[in-house]
Amino acid sequence: MEQPAAAAWAPCEFQLANWSIDQEPAAAGLPAVEYYASIDIPAGTCCLEEASVPDQYYYYSAASQHNATSDHDQKAVKISNDSRAQSVAHKVMGEFKEDIDMKEVKMHRYPACLVDLDESYTVPRIVAIGPYHHGKEHLKPAEKVKHVAACHCVRQSGRLLEELYGAFLPVADYTRDRHFYDRDVMAGINHEDFRHMMFFDACFLVQYMLIFHGTGDVDESLNGFLRPNRSDIFHDVMLLENQLPWHVVETVRFVRSARTCMLQDDHSEPAQQQTFIWYDSYRPPHLLGLVRYHIVGRGDIEKIESKPYIKYSFSAMELAEIGITLSANKTMQLLDMRLNQEGTGLFPELSLAPLSLDRDRASYLVNMAALELCTVQSFMAKKQDEEDSAVCSYLLLLAKLVYREEDVHELRVRGLLLGGGGLTNEEALRFFTGLQGLRRGPYYFRVMDQIQIYRGECKGIKTKLHGFFHNHKKTIAAVASGVVSVGGIIGTLLSIKNTL
Repeated sequence: MEQPAAAAWAPCEFQLANWSIDQEPAAAGLPAVEYYASIDIPAGTCCLEEASVPDQYYYYSAASQHNATSDHDQKAVKISNDSRAQSVAHKVMGEFKEDIDMKEVKMHRYPACLVDLDESYTVPRIVAIGPYHHGKEHLKPAEKVKHVAACHCVRQSGRLLEELYGAFLPVADYTRDRHFYDRDVMAGINHEDFRHMMFFDACFLVQYMLIFHGTGDVDESLNGFLRPNRSDIFHDVMLLENQLPWHVVETVRFVRSARTCMLQDDHSEPAQQQTFIWYDSYRPPHLLGLVRYHIVGRGDIEKIESKPYIKYSFSAMELAEIGITLSANKTMQLLDMRLNQEGTGLFPELSLAPLSLDRDRASYLVNMAALELCTVQSFMAKKQDEEDSAVCSYLLLLAKLVYREEDVHELRVRGLLLGGGGLTNEEALRFFTGLQGLRRGPYYFRVMDQIQIYRGECKGIKTKLHGFFHNHKKTIAAVASGVVSVGGIIGTLLSIKNTL
């Protein structure tokens, strides 16, 4: 992934070049925002509140520092006679350990197994959030919009810019000091520029969320940019490398509205879908993590022992040949993936959450899977929650079902892929083929175990019978049609005879 050059971070990046009204120079350390000194508007709906560093992050910091000290005391090994070399070595090891300890809350880059994905799944279309894509030419127009969003955030808060920005600084400084972003990228950004960037990006997200949820007092001119671009902006804020730490910006209603993002725009929630549950105990790393957590849901699915050492795969057409049909589940939960053998008649059904696959939804899922790969050390660890790898399991199951365009067509026929306005069969095949290298999770192994067990139990008459019907269905249909035709002819002849 391309990283921004240090030159892209000149202070002028945070200035609006053509303010229409003359103004006094901004106070030292404050971003240049129009009317910053005398905004006297009552408090409104802006969600940007006084910043405070959450207690759990202090806990992370204290724990990391404590561990670093104790490890050094307990495992002090002389690396070199050169004190400078030894100091550098300890610094490198300390930074590495800190990054590993922070893996669940860091703003990650894409893992190696996904770096070859099409840029439509990894690069912002309109707006850069955070440092990784800042300064890219096609994203610069949105920088002006961020300044306008900041003006409206200040006005809606009923506070002066100095007060709001001053309350925001501890969060920005904490984010930099604790290395939430990649160290190499941050080395090219000076302290004040990073503060300004965090402030403007947070204000932009707040105003966008008000538009997304359809509530709040949003300026008409700002609305004129955000509303027609809201789908592309949502794509951008769901990218792994386009995130703000959760302690910088958070919202509840936004996520609830986003839960149906895997369905068609006109797809109403089915009656059997479970009620949305807000998990107060969960502290996400960022907005993408929050949406992923609540789309996946938690473990209310019955758990079955799995055998991760068995290797196997079945295409959609191969499953049909052994009597397993595909079906869309009724709950819409990604976790609800299973082989149903009760109440389905003679043959079982492989049930998965339905997906309206276009480039946006493909991008959401890829980025959620990337987050799982970056934050979970081992999907199969005994102490690891199985839900933490659910998106990878879901995507990998779909990928393993698809080897030919005919398999994609089978998924559409069975209702697993919805709508006709998304990816073509060829594009969908290319997308799923690119996911074959995803790490396997317990939900994936469980479903594959169920299929393998069924296949072993049904090697006899039932499988052969279904295979015969599946392989000769056109011939059987033709014969049946012929029998009906002959029967019709005979019936006609008899009726004619009776009238004579």
